Amino acid sequence: MWRKISIAGLILLVIVLLLYGMQRLMNSRSFQLFGGITDHVETSEKVVALTFDDGPTGNVEQILPVLSKYQAKATFFVIGNELKSHMEEARRIVDAGHQLANHSYSHERILFKSRSYVQREIEQTNDLIREAGYKGEIVFRPPYGKKLFSLPHYLHDQGMPTIMWNLEPDTYYTSVADKVEAVRKEVKPGSILLLHPMYDKTGQQLQTIEGILEHLTQQGYRFVTVNELRS
Repeated sequence: MWRKISIAGLILLVIVLLLYGMQRLMNSRSFQLFGGITDHVETSEKVVALTFDDGPTGNVEQILPVLSKYQAKATFFVIGNELKSHMEEARRIVDAGHQLANHSYSHERILFKSRSYVQREIEQTNDLIREAGYKGEIVFRPPYGKKLFSLPHYLHDQGMPTIMWNLEPDTYYTSVADKVEAVRKEVKPGSILLLHPMYDKTGQQLQTIEGILEHLTQQGYRFVTVNELRS
């Protein structure tokens, strides 16, 4: 009987360890099983990649002038089904010299999905990004930052880099002042900064963007696209 209990305990331990390992792999910003993944770039140059997830929506009209004021370039990780109905905003992004990037078509977690599902999510959005006029390399950010097997494998086969981040003030702070101060303290050359301004109705995200741009510009930082940071 004790032998059976020991075997059952061992099996349970193995299952727990496997689940823990999959959870770590799913959420890792710096490692995946296939292909390249970037959460920051090692450099001595004071450059930062400012990235916006989701949309594009009408908030683009408020964001672009703020970026222009600080001569900042940004990367917009857009959702395909949002892009389809906000093509004019996407074209404004491209015309202003910013980067469009792929954040999937439906913004569902791409974990235990078939290769055909992954292909549809990525290729439909890539086609819309090209329709918006963007001609540069298209990079990808997983919805919610989560990935396991099929997604990285498909991206690797297509030669598409996975882009994560190493600064995410929206996750840990509520007030504009706290977000700006956290970025000011934690930023380093080559950082990739994630913000979510697209569905904000309060104006606080716009204040956060301007606060970050102002403070980091004063520190001597320049804001570049993800592709420029990686080049």
